[in-house]
Amino acid sequence: MAIYNPKSHKAEEFINHEEILETLRYAEENKHNMTLIRQILEKARPQKTENGLHCTGLNHWEASVLLACDIPEIIEEMYRLAKEIKLAFYGNRIVLFAPLYLSNYCINSCVYCPYHTKNKHISRIKLTQEEIQKEVIALQDMGHKRLAIEAGEHPSMNPIEYILESIKTIYSINHKNGAIRRVNVNIAATTVENYRKLKEAGIGTYILFQETYHKQSYLELHPTGPKHDYDYHTEAMDRAMEGGIDDVGLGVLFGLEKYKYEFAGLLMHAEHLEAACGCGPHTISVPRVKRADDIDPSVFDNGLSDEIFEKIIACIRIAVPYTGMIMSTRESQEVREKVLELGISQISGASRTSVGGYTEEERPHDSEQFDVSDQRTLDEVIGWLIDQKHIPSFCTACYREGRTGDRFMSLCKNGQILNCCHPNALMTLAEYLTDYASEETKKKGFSMIEEELKKIPREKTREIAARNIEAIKTSDCRDFRF
Repeated sequence: MAIYNPKSHKAEEFINHEEILETLRYAEENKHNMTLIRQILEKARPQKTENGLHCTGLNHWEASVLLACDIPEIIEEMYRLAKEIKLAFYGNRIVLFAPLYLSNYCINSCVYCPYHTKNKHISRIKLTQEEIQKEVIALQDMGHKRLAIEAGEHPSMNPIEYILESIKTIYSINHKNGAIRRVNVNIAATTVENYRKLKEAGIGTYILFQETYHKQSYLELHPTGPKHDYDYHTEAMDRAMEGGIDDVGLGVLFGLEKYKYEFAGLLMHAEHLEAACGCGPHTISVPRVKRADDIDPSVFDNGLSDEIFEKIIACIRIAVPYTGMIMSTRESQEVREKVLELGISQISGASRTSVGGYTEEERPHDSEQFDVSDQRTLDEVIGWLIDQKHIPSFCTACYREGRTGDRFMSLCKNGQILNCCHPNALMTLAEYLTDYASEETKKKGFSMIEEELKKIPREKTREIAARNIEAIKTSDCRDFRF
């Protein structure tokens, strides 16, 4: 029997089944232990020190106790703490991005994804470089600066050379004042050599969802294809970091397996990256199973209520305070509005999950990976965020200034990253408002900027940011950053 070891690079040891089961037993036994729960909440509370912010987070045992707790007043206290931690580390900023689907050719047979190889009636599409260029221009003309590229796993249709060429194409396009400044990559688990090539291509974060940490369920959900190899998939982040990629993004597809099991596994993976690789996950995503072409989410009997989903997000934020948390347009406006307060720091906007969808006037459905619940335009999303007192941010400065991996984490964990992120968010919002926004969004957006500038504590930083924003409004000068 494998022994739990967070420093091990073997999947069965750092995501250990018996360890998770023991964690869940402990959480169930202690879910009403008020003395312990109070101690856990106090441990997680951010503290200001001479060196800045200090927030320890929680291990998977402690966080699982909070998730299991069903006492209403404790849950409300958890939500207040999650909001406090979110504001301490990320302020009221929300980073915007869009997915870009390159190809839906795939040789896997994942039973929850319409791209599975047995689906013979879905339209199979692979974008040419010319088509990618048109997609990118369409995204730039909306105002996007950050993309997450997606592709099915197919060695001949979507080889690493195609991904690398596509990244080069994306970075090469500058339409009007538009530019994609950060390309994150969400492709199948691959080799150290290929991760090294992705790093050399200038990617931002490498994202790979585990789907489920329950090995037996994983094998059943991925019956054939290279993704069937649980260990190879689960150990991908270790290889990515060995290949030089220091920003990685985790995620499970909630609804495939019992949520408490997945939650513990997700936190164990984060702890493993810290222990074995020296740097925890740059982001954690929280997708839920959604309807798609030939996929009915009701067949997976582990669906989550919105209330449980919100609790999971709050508990992740409390347990892993430094990580960026991502929510896509899988979720409705109503759900997204609630969880922005509980820990989410990045959202997609105006997403199309079909291959080649951005150049189509009407949203195509024949090659979608999942149904999009929030179908608002990017301008509508930006206006909504401003109304909710969140600063829409298109910032990519840390990546391009070399503040990645442990360098980013050290600044984030002590709260110093806010000195860069707040003014950078305001400057990128000014770019969006000047170049792309409707008159209504522009008016309230610049009003927000004026008020938020006053909150920058350092006078010199405040003066530089104000001067740069004025240059953005009155000239073609762009891409200022701290």
